Amino acid sequence: MKPHRIRHQFLLEPDLSEKLDNLSRDPSTTKSAVVAKAIEAFIERRGENELDRRYGVRLDRLSRDLARIRHDAEMILESLALFIRFSITLHAHTPVPDKATQAIAHERFDKFVEQVGRQIASGKRSLGKDSGVGGEG
Repeated sequence: MKPHRIRHQFLLEPDLSEKLDNLSRDPSTTKSAVVAKAIEAFIERRGENELDRRYGVRLDRLSRDLARIRHDAEMILESLALFIRFSITLHAHTPVPDKATQAIAHERFDKFVEQVGRQIASGKRSLGKDSGVGGEG
């Protein structure tokens, strides 16, 4: 027994009607089937932007990742600000260093920058999972 179907009449522009004729040239495809599938597809994605459907999941994931990165950057900046404030407070009453002390400090800073570069290049982390400090590993 065939399912009950309701007959509809509607008007199409000539070029759209020609496209419908071309789609239904295959003997296994009818105009009714093509129109029914098109209407069903339209209703299913109604209110849904094609770009949202295609890229929405990826953009949501990127948005969450960006929020995590922003949070990490804020933590780093806050830690750095607290360290600087602590360092300034700790060294507030020390005398101005002489040339030899400045040279040692400059050399230590250069070594520090080199070490940071090596750590970044090797992928090692001083804090977190890979370091054994505050985590596994």
